[in-house]
Amino acid sequence: MIEIYAVGGYNEVGKNCTAVNIDGEVIIIDLGIHLENYIKLTEDEDLIKINAEKLMKVGAVPDISVLDQIKDKVKAIVISHAHLDHVGAVPYIANKFDAPVVCGPYTAEIVKSILKEDRIKLKNEIKTVNINSDYKVSDNIKIEFIHITHSIPQSALVAIHTKYGVIVYANDFKLDLHPTLGNKPNFKRMDEISKENVLALIVESTYASDQRKMPSEQVAKEMLRDVLIGTGNKDNLIVITTFSSHIARLKAIIEFGKKLNRKILFLGRSLAKYVKAAEKIGIVDFSKDIELVKYSRQIERRLKKVDKDRKKYMLVVTGHQGEQKSVLYKIAKKEFKFNLYPEDNVVFSCRTIPTPTNIANRDALENELKQTGVRIFKDIHQSGHAAREDLRDFIHIIKPKNIIPSHGNKDMREALAGLAVEMGYKTGENVIMMRDGSKVSL
Repeated sequence: MIEIYAVGGYNEVGKNCTAVNIDGEVIIIDLGIHLENYIKLTEDEDLIKINAEKLMKVGAVPDISVLDQIKDKVKAIVISHAHLDHVGAVPYIANKFDAPVVCGPYTAEIVKSILKEDRIKLKNEIKTVNINSDYKVSDNIKIEFIHITHSIPQSALVAIHTKYGVIVYANDFKLDLHPTLGNKPNFKRMDEISKENVLALIVESTYASDQRKMPSEQVAKEMLRDVLIGTGNKDNLIVITTFSSHIARLKAIIEFGKKLNRKILFLGRSLAKYVKAAEKIGIVDFSKDIELVKYSRQIERRLKKVDKDRKKYMLVVTGHQGEQKSVLYKIAKKEFKFNLYPEDNVVFSCRTIPTPTNIANRDALENELKQTGVRIFKDIHQSGHAAREDLRDFIHIIKPKNIIPSHGNKDMREALAGLAVEMGYKTGENVIMMRDGSKVSL
């Protein structure tokens, strides 16, 4: 018997968590935070030491009470990748299970960095498994990490191999044929998996209504090139903000900064965390080309030096969603003694995550920036998520018997269900709609 528990991420985008019970052996996949609720509580995009119960109360981490009857049967906590809405709750609630945290090398470094910085003790062993390899949980269960492209290094599809067949978990991916960092998706292994009796595909729904193929990260890189190289930036400061975890995007920013002969400064804690983790395992070597400044006092001192010769610098800063403890927010609000001037360039290499808190924070930040007369470049970005036609191709490749839409609100999940029906599946039969706190038996 296989039971699938929808713990988090089935009512909204965030706090992703799914549990799979195979004959009394339980695998938890992902333990994420809900970023909007977390930022509302902490006013920060970075993780800080805070009470787990408080986070659960405000809906910032998954409500794991649905697992109370089986929590003693958990054999592994498997993390698909290092985005906070998939790994961010590990420091807070992994301790509630007597099981190792199993993840790829980059994700492991991010978890260790969070634990070290906030002096959080985790009783769980962290077991590192290379992408495109597997981990034996027991005589009956094997976990496999299959390389997939996304907007963070070493993202993986998680395949749970059982005697009944395979459960494939695909939350956060796109089919990028021209990645700017790392390899193309492992289509060969996906095709092989499709022949191994895929009982269920748990798959993200975020852009299931977006009727296109999601453009490659190479397209985002060319958009950046047009803004940074193709506009008149010679005598003005350049300030860029993007997702701190988007190492491929940061790589492109550095490339163009060097072409402009700029001194490149990375400013902010979360940038330091993700970059240092990528360097530690050899994904990149940014330190030879950039200066990384982590804490506010150091940042303010460094900005005083920047002010003396502004045209020589490119600043890469935290604050892409307008978070109120971010570097860009503090510059805009003059919490740092550093001014922006007309014709300075502020580039948002991201999109606003469409939640009420993020929209309000970004609007407030942009209003502050506009008062200074800076040039603002928005949405210099391509998403790391699959759009509708990527999802169609992916389902054709995997050939699951059942589809479980996840990683989205009701409209998003219904859009994916509609796609599955177009492809010959039937809602209520082999398209299984779940909500947080529900379970289904296969």
